Amino acid sequence: MSATSGSAGNLDRSGRDWSLSDQVYEQILRLIVDGQFPEGSKLPPETRLSEDLGVSRPVLRQALKQLRDDGVITSRQGSGSYVQRRPDRAMLSFAPVGSIADVQRTFEFRAVIESDAAALAAERWTDEDMARIDAAMVALETCIREGALGADADEELHLAICAATDNHYFVSARSSMKSQIITGMNLARSLSLTKPVARLELVQAEHRGIVAAIRKRDAEAARHLMKAHVDNARQRVFEGEDSA
Repeated sequence: MSATSGSAGNLDRSGRDWSLSDQVYEQILRLIVDGQFPEGSKLPPETRLSEDLGVSRPVLRQALKQLRDDGVITSRQGSGSYVQRRPDRAMLSFAPVGSIADVQRTFEFRAVIESDAAALAAERWTDEDMARIDAAMVALETCIREGALGADADEELHLAICAATDNHYFVSARSSMKSQIITGMNLARSLSLTKPVARLELVQAEHRGIVAAIRKRDAEAARHLMKAHVDNARQRVFEGEDSA
């Protein structure tokens, strides 16, 4: 990757500079996955790392911040950045090139929006809404029994919950980023299929808990369980090869 240090002098959340930080984020992530920066090892100093990658330190720092937010690296005051965990190599096989940073931001957005949607769904669902939610759950149970990916059924469940809010803006928000959401679901569920079947059962247990809270009209439990579920999905993307 080539870039000049001046290209990122004024880092913001839009345009070329933000895109460049995503490229650096993914490049460092790939170095960690490939074992060039082993788990527990210290990353090179920022000055050296920015020179090696050909980017400015502000761009590098934004990439490192994202890796910290994702739990891949951790900072020790006065010491530097260390690799906290090495994600499964399969992640790079399933994720489209350049998509990983965007997928993680999508999970972050969903954790906020869909937790509120679950709470409202618990308060407002109709018999028709619950029938749609139950149908999606049946489809997901079938996917687990058959060892299928189940991303479409997973998406339908989350859409059904948003629809049960009786507020079309929740559905519109998800529809506007459907491709990113599906990419994230495909990635998370594809990785789960490489693990013991207990992994998919764990994900489905989270779904069951959310649906049960909605059925009981327990808005706060639905909110908490949905946020935990989406946050867990985000973390599962970066679990190591030995995680079950």
